[in-house]
Amino acid sequence: MPVVEPDPLRHHGDAEVGAGLLDFAVNVYPGPPPDWLDEALRSSLDDIGAYPSAVGARTAVAARHQRPDDEVLVTAGAAEAFTLLARLRAWRRPVVVHPQFTEPHAALEQAGHRVSPVVLPAPFVLVPSLVPDDADLVIVGNPTNPSGVLHPASTIRALVRPGRLVVVDEAFMDCVPGETESLAADRSPGVVVIRSLTKHWGIPGIRAGYLLGDPAVVTELARGQVPWSVSTTAAAAVVACMSDVAAVEATRRAEEINCWREHLEKGLADLGIEFLPSQASFVLARVGTGVRDRLRNHSIAVRRADTFPGLDGSWVRIAVRPPRTTDVLLSALT
Repeated sequence: MPVVEPDPLRHHGDAEVGAGLLDFAVNVYPGPPPDWLDEALRSSLDDIGAYPSAVGARTAVAARHQRPDDEVLVTAGAAEAFTLLARLRAWRRPVVVHPQFTEPHAALEQAGHRVSPVVLPAPFVLVPSLVPDDADLVIVGNPTNPSGVLHPASTIRALVRPGRLVVVDEAFMDCVPGETESLAADRSPGVVVIRSLTKHWGIPGIRAGYLLGDPAVVTELARGQVPWSVSTTAAAAVVACMSDVAAVEATRRAEEINCWREHLEKGLADLGIEFLPSQASFVLARVGTGVRDRLRNHSIAVRRADTFPGLDGSWVRIAVRPPRTTDVLLSALT
């Protein structure tokens, strides 16, 4: 039988890791969840004898972002949100701004749409005029995976047009202290913001996320959602992560990530390795073709970047880690 090559748009960092490999490939906060989140997850198991409900989680998200409940949809991670959006309408000209997380592009193709990619040149700064005027769906990350570029909110707002839906993937916005440039509080028609709890809270095994948008769009999206897609445990995680104590810890983690990232970026600069200054929990670096494989020979996993449109095999994405762990990577690169 012929060998079926995997779809590069479906390649994710978790495929890079394995036994004996030091993980710089998965951009999830290292370490266990906070005690209060761990307790919420464990307590949720007492309720698994009943069908799950995301009503409480929806209310918690609405309160966190000071929006009405009908402008919130809790989802089984950001991935479900992208699938719902892909199936929402018969999009005439959907646009995905690259390089960025490839799951929305893959979801659109799976739903039968022909995507018009807009590939930004390095340093991958968003230029609204590059987006075709007739695009009726535009998806952009902020800060963007894998570049770590944080686009000004005003630049993203410049994409809004009558009859167009602008979707902002803010899966890594909680890495930014104060969440500057976020559109989560923007109630403008035609803007949808997607958030994920997976990365910042270190719970990739629990698919928990949500989206924010105007009530009409949220209602349409909710109609396409599979019944009970948000599990009891995921709903409990959402409620816990919207609390005041979570807000304090989220800021602490964001500041900690900034310090760790500065250490990584300084180390790369000292080695003369090209990289993009990042505002997220990872750094896109141009280490050279073949270096990723050589790092694996030294038991270090970094995320290949050639599966992101606009990048080639000379780039890798490096997850931010504590300085002592980062020094192992820098020593290997040396």
